[in-house]
Amino acid sequence: MSPNPRFDTPSFVRFLLDTGALRFGSFTAKSGRQTPYFLDAGRFGSGTQIDRLGEFYAERLQAGLPGGFDVLFGPAYKGIPLCVATASALARRGQDVGFCFNRKEAKDHGEGGVLVGHRLADGDRVVIIEDVTTAGTSVRETVPILRAAAKIRLVGLIVAVDRQERGQDERGALRALAEEYQLTPLSIVDIDQIVSELRAPSAGPSLLTPELELAIAEYRSKYGAR
Repeated sequence: MSPNPRFDTPSFVRFLLDTGALRFGSFTAKSGRQTPYFLDAGRFGSGTQIDRLGEFYAERLQAGLPGGFDVLFGPAYKGIPLCVATASALARRGQDVGFCFNRKEAKDHGEGGVLVGHRLADGDRVVIIEDVTTAGTSVRETVPILRAAAKIRLVGLIVAVDRQERGQDERGALRALAEEYQLTPLSIVDIDQIVSELRAPSAGPSLLTPELELAIAEYRSKYGAR
């Protein structure tokens, strides 16, 4: 589940910091956990930013799933721009794949249905694309939607940041989902790499104060994967 060793980790971490997507403080995750760090994909607010983010995802996917995939699925709402931007980046790289996403509520007029975009077909190899997964809740909500649409093959799950914390048991959330759904889990970076980059002299003035480092250590001691 570690990121591609050839990947330019410092550039991605700097990108997250420069856009304000990676934030430090006190936040409540979807899981209900109080966390000292938070990835907010809603902070990507310009064409240049989302375009570059799509490139990072595309590079990681092509390295991590060399066997291929047919469709990117982005759970509403934050997954929607992620799957669109990544599909565009892949097309520029010569790999044209479908993308789709779900509505929060089924549409009862026009074309109807829950899914928008590529019409899933039996045998489609699908990758779920998210910003993070803490306990795996959104993925478990997503899989029934996909399987109700067609006999798809769920081949991958990619997140920007692996928080390296346990989900419903002592295993890391990504590993648990990988074993449960027999898919390949991918992340662009993980929290260990982020902390390492913040410590690096080349990072400039560090956001990693002693207080923050202690808060992260305490959080991971409580929720970190075993």
